Amino acid sequence: SFQLLIRRMSIMSKSLEQKARRAAKRADLIARKSRWRKDSLDNFGGFMLVDAYTNLVVAGSRYDLTPEEVIEYCAE
Repeated sequence: SFQLLIRRMSIMSKSLEQKARRAAKRADLIARKSRWRKDSLDNFGGFMLVDAYTNLVVAGSRYDLTPEEVIEYCAE
């Protein structure tokens, strides 16, 4: 049952990440997910929002946005 709970949490996490990516796309942004590595000072393992046309970072320059924050930012 514990493994089932972990699996469900993983699926929920993936679907929330997809929702964040779709929200960013609607706002003409790209939600980039970190490929976090241990011992990285400037990388918090979350998302960064990048302008789709200029390729400039608009939020989360240290990959410090959660999927919920991406969705909220893109709704503004």
